[in-house]
Amino acid sequence: MQNLIEYKGWIVAGVFVLLFAAEHIRPVVTYSFHPVKRIIKNLSFWPFNIGLSLAFILPVTYWASQHALLARHEILGGLTGLALDILILDLFIYWWHRAVHEMPFFWRFHEVHHLDEHLDTTSAIRFHFGEIFFATFVRAALVIVFAVPFTSVVIFEVLVLAFTLFHHSNMALPQRLENALSKIIITPSIHWVHHHAIRKDTDSNYGTIFSFWDRLFRSNSKTHRSSNMKIGVEGRKDKQFLKLLLSPFISR
Repeated sequence: MQNLIEYKGWIVAGVFVLLFAAEHIRPVVTYSFHPVKRIIKNLSFWPFNIGLSLAFILPVTYWASQHALLARHEILGGLTGLALDILILDLFIYWWHRAVHEMPFFWRFHEVHHLDEHLDTTSAIRFHFGEIFFATFVRAALVIVFAVPFTSVVIFEVLVLAFTLFHHSNMALPQRLENALSKIIITPSIHWVHHHAIRKDTDSNYGTIFSFWDRLFRSNSKTHRSSNMKIGVEGRKDKQFLKLLLSPFISR
């Protein structure tokens, strides 16, 4: 288990560095200000979530993987089982993401992510620990019901983190490549619309890895990304780091 966690950390850190460099070399949007303070604010969420992962998420997930309701069939071993696990877990994240938008209690936590008024790889790190805490219990139940091995969950987490960094990035892709990729996976142009500060677009494009869930469940937006698209939450402004941490617990 320890080796898996170490590999996960190094892979995700490597993806972050590569995409962070790429989006500064070939950005979609060139900011008219120096975003150092914003980047530091977003990166400040990382220690909280890494600590939560090591102290709580991984142990709970490992426990769940050891208490499956049913024995896993032999046919679900190897790559076949891993592919099915990834599909199941990605479908779960689609519905969890949709739930945190549609349920006011969970939106209070998820809104912290959406209040970012610009998008880049650091936006992918900006998640409130409360949202991740609640998601852990729901995913643990899924792991128990479907007998998902711990290895599959860790591999899936690596994919989720890598794809989340990718589709939040400000990296410009050749249009033909992005169009081709978007038929299967979530690309920056798809996810940027999800961060559009118009609520009907914010409440769409929920996918994390695969883009076909939104088409299947009719939650894909018809809006196309533009370089002047306003990012954030409709009618709301971004806040300082400590206020973001406290905002889900403060009545409005």
